[in-house]
Amino acid sequence: MQQDHQNKTAETAVPETEWTIRSPLAMVGIFFRGVFMGAADIVPGVSGGTMAFIFGIYEELINSIKTIGQRDFIDAAVHFRLREAIALINWTFLMPLGLGVVAAIFTLAGLLEYFLSHQPVFLWSFFFGLIIASVIVIAGRIQRWTWGLVSAMLLGTVGTYLLVNLVPSQTPDTWWFYILTGALASAAMILPGISGAYILVMLGKYQTVLGAVNQRDFITLGLIALGAAIGLVTFAQILGWLFKRYHDYTVAVLMGLLLGSLRKVWPWKVDVSWLTDDAGQYVLEHGERIVTEQINILPDLSTPAGMMELLVALALAGLGIGVVLILERVASRGGSGVTAVNAETGSASG
Repeated sequence: MQQDHQNKTAETAVPETEWTIRSPLAMVGIFFRGVFMGAADIVPGVSGGTMAFIFGIYEELINSIKTIGQRDFIDAAVHFRLREAIALINWTFLMPLGLGVVAAIFTLAGLLEYFLSHQPVFLWSFFFGLIIASVIVIAGRIQRWTWGLVSAMLLGTVGTYLLVNLVPSQTPDTWWFYILTGALASAAMILPGISGAYILVMLGKYQTVLGAVNQRDFITLGLIALGAAIGLVTFAQILGWLFKRYHDYTVAVLMGLLLGSLRKVWPWKVDVSWLTDDAGQYVLEHGERIVTEQINILPDLSTPAGMMELLVALALAGLGIGVVLILERVASRGGSGVTAVNAETGSASG
């Protein structure tokens, strides 16, 4: 009987490289998920990977990117067997998702840049609520917590808590460093809690890249994109292996990354140091000093304006929590979005 069960499992197993062909309506839904991911990736301290977790598409995202770095796809692409290459990748998922991310970057960069400069407390409050709710949602996806899983979560929390306090450094404006920057930022971009945008801040390239987006500097953006592609494909191989071998531990660590990132997105901050050149002069980008260190403070409740700011911040944090819970309910009703084509029958499953 056990052998019969194994044979039945083998017959219905779906190869990782075969994917469903989504309907146009389903692709529109994936596009808007990409918009949320792109918007999150613009803000330092918030990760597009968090959005993918909320929407229930995180593991499909990792496995889809992972396929691009595998031998079959590379061989087909190098030898210009385009039909075979396209058939190997989850293109009805990756294409609309990628278009959504790019659309968000080009349409929302200016708006988010404005809020970061003029209303940072309100922007951080909204994302603080998003992350708090995300941790609660993701915790429910582990059926049985153990001390080992709790330890893994704490490890991720401490690691990110320390990481987000690192001081950004002044780095070269050269082509090879833009490629390296893209690779490191993209690897962090798909990790919930470790923001690709914050990696840009740490490397001293956040304002440079944001300015390149707003000024349509396609040379700089092209170098960043090349590095991002390399980093995404490479890191997806590692994450895909971890999910396959140590699924719950991987999820626990990712939860820890989210918790640790709350240090960065705390709404009330004070700037304490800025980037200077060898002569001791402040380095300016777009006429503003580049902050290298901030400390978190409590909100000022001594004035009516401070009380009003706190109330608005709490409302926006609540809005962020509500958005996540609504998206989670919608995703749970519609499934995770992970579907595949059965190699033998051609029917979709998942």
